[in-house]
Order: sequence, then C-alpha cells, then structure tokens
Amino acid sequence: MNKSAVVSARIAPEVKRKAEKILSELGLTTTEAITMLFQQINLRQGIPFPIEIPNPETLKAIREADAGIGTTRVHSIDELRTSIES
Repeated sequence: MNKSAVVSARIAPEVKRKAEKILSELGLTTTEAITMLFQQINLRQGIPFPIEIPNPETLKAIREADAGIGTTRVHSIDELRTSIES
C-alpha cells in the first residue's frame, strides 16, 4: 500500500510523551499506532472504543486508582499471584 498521506495534529507535549513511552514499550511507533487506529475506524465504521463521560462512581474509582488508594503494585506475574492468593 502506498503510504504518502500525512496526518498532522497538535497535542499537549506531555500527552504525546507519555503515549510514545507506552507505545515504545509495546514495540510500536506512533505511525503504526495511528495506522492501527485508522484501520479499526474503517473496519468498525466508527470509533473502536466507547467515548463516555464516567459516572460519579467510576470517576471516584479512577481518581482513587490514580492516587494509589486501594491499589497494590506488583512487579511480576508471580508476585501478582501471591498477592491474589493472600
């Protein structure tokens, strides 16, 4: 497939930096991620994930998780299994 179209967008530098770090950990480039998104939009004839405003309960849970409240950090699958079994 000829890849000659260009997509240009302005986004907050911190949003871009964080996303590129995650994509790198997944072994993807920004171009590959955008291509995947566009392919899914074409296949599904719409956005391939729900776009919603969280209800108050979900918003509270998101804020608590972001703050580390009620969460446990593990560094391996074995550590996760141990924490679940405890």
